[in-house]
Amino acid sequence: MLKRKLGSKLEVSAIGLGCMGLNYHRGPAPDKSEMIALIRAAVARGVTFFDTAEVYGPFTNEELVGEALEPLRKDVVIATKFGFDLGPGGSGAPNSRPSRIRQAADESLRRLRVEAIDLLYQHRVDPGVPIEEVAGAVKDLIAQGKVKHFGLSEAGASTIRRAHAVHPVAAVQSEYSLWWREPEAEVLPTCEELGIGFVPFSPLGRGFLAGKIDESTAFGDNDNRVILPRFTPGARKANQPLVGLLEGLGREKAATPAQIALAWLLVQRPWIVPIPGTTKLARVEENIGATAIELTPDDRRKMDEAIAKIPVQGARYPEDLERQTSR
Repeated sequence: MLKRKLGSKLEVSAIGLGCMGLNYHRGPAPDKSEMIALIRAAVARGVTFFDTAEVYGPFTNEELVGEALEPLRKDVVIATKFGFDLGPGGSGAPNSRPSRIRQAADESLRRLRVEAIDLLYQHRVDPGVPIEEVAGAVKDLIAQGKVKHFGLSEAGASTIRRAHAVHPVAAVQSEYSLWWREPEAEVLPTCEELGIGFVPFSPLGRGFLAGKIDESTAFGDNDNRVILPRFTPGARKANQPLVGLLEGLGREKAATPAQIALAWLLVQRPWIVPIPGTTKLARVEENIGATAIELTPDDRRKMDEAIAKIPVQGARYPEDLERQTSR
């Protein structure tokens, strides 16, 4: 597996594994032992970067990842996130007060079974807490040896700059794919200027760009795609030409649509590390295969020209959730 750097020091596999869907937000949770085996099989195949968060479950996803990776700790990088009012009596609202950050970090350390969190993200910007206070709290945790690197998720360019001025930001995680390119306007140039890595979540459009979802696909009640405007049957039907584009180029490259979508992300910048999620080992192997696909400048130009002619239908989030992003 090829390696890439997030920031100046954090080296990870070029493709990571987003672990949220292993037991949360993607339909009925699979068997826990099978997901532990999947994570360990991913490590055996060269994946070293694993992404979780306290809110996934809540808490159970961190526990799963911690159990799976405990015997492989020296070989992996684990990222997790804080930022919500969780636990008994918690409202679930954004909460990045320093006291909550300290509490969340201590609890994540326990669930992940680690002595230090490799990469700790603020999950969403908290409008009630200045980002300087958030960065300062994580800086203190780094000084204490509880955290190694600081990250932000779904933060806007100005927030990234303000946080980075307090303590270097190693990585920014945001949605980015062929059907959600908003980070290209301000966030990616800011990361490039400041030497910050970028971690696209949902790099396959929550599975849509892999070519296995159409207007007739049924989602489980606890699959969060049922509330997303981009996943209404009408939007799924309207967006199929984007999958057709990936299938066409895939035939030329002997690759799957998912591999083309990931390869496109990898060639955007050398410090971009996608974290596709899956519960199937065959998909892990397929995603890893994207690192071997070469997209030439001409391939990229043709893709961009074709994509510009395909208007993506449907908002990515309902309005109330979208308001929590990119501050």
